[in-house]
Amino acid sequence: MDASEIFDRNARIRARDRAARIDGDGDFVRDHMMSGIVERLDAIDRDFSDIVDIGSWRGAFSRTGATIARVDAGGLFARASGGVQVDEDRLALGDARFDLVVSAASLDQVNDLPGALTLIRRALRPGGMFVAAFLGAGSLSALRQALRSAEPEPPAPRLHPQIDVRSAGDLLIRAGFADPVADSETMWVRYSGLERLTGDLRAMAATNLLRARRPMTRGVLARASEAFGALADPDGKTRERFEIIYMTGFAPTSGAKPRRRGGSTYAAITAGLPPA
Repeated sequence: MDASEIFDRNARIRARDRAARIDGDGDFVRDHMMSGIVERLDAIDRDFSDIVDIGSWRGAFSRTGATIARVDAGGLFARASGGVQVDEDRLALGDARFDLVVSAASLDQVNDLPGALTLIRRALRPGGMFVAAFLGAGSLSALRQALRSAEPEPPAPRLHPQIDVRSAGDLLIRAGFADPVADSETMWVRYSGLERLTGDLRAMAATNLLRARRPMTRGVLARASEAFGALADPDGKTRERFEIIYMTGFAPTSGAKPRRRGGSTYAAITAGLPPA
């Protein structure tokens, strides 16, 4: 393992395998991301015949008439989707073989994200499309605040570094994508307690994967739970934020050069709650 890597690749496999064994609707954030990806694809007036689904989860993504190759960093998800187990920064997809690559809830856990994006762009045929979604900067703000108050300085590394929408656009440019666009959408979810949130994070395979992570003591966990509860609304539920970053880009056609990114911020979806 490269000493410069921040994510533990083996821990990531275990987290995804654990999520694959969890029944229920805890992966609703990923489902919403995939809906956003499909919405962006439906806005493009074209058909796709050869597709790669990166972070394939249980293999639900489909497009009529298309052949879909699936890959996932978790062994159980790879097998469940009929795909191949591989990390995104170690893809061996070949050059110019696909006209679409999609990825949901995966790229924020990659050690070499610029390298992964370059491999994805190389796998696309000229004019091929890339659409991805992942949790970005601003996510889990209530959890972050609770952990900060529960642990003495310096706090243990418990939450992943997060990519903001501007950095996402810059990463697309760096990887050589044409017409890069990065935009964001805020999703608010209300929790009755910290245990419910951590249960959902396990179901999303979004728990702590940092190589420098340390076990959480019972005392820290108790203080974090209390601090999370102190942030609750009058009905006893605490609002947690999931900031979804979408990335869209195209493989350049002959002679085309990547343009500076565009961007927009989608309206918050809150199940009746106003944005913070």
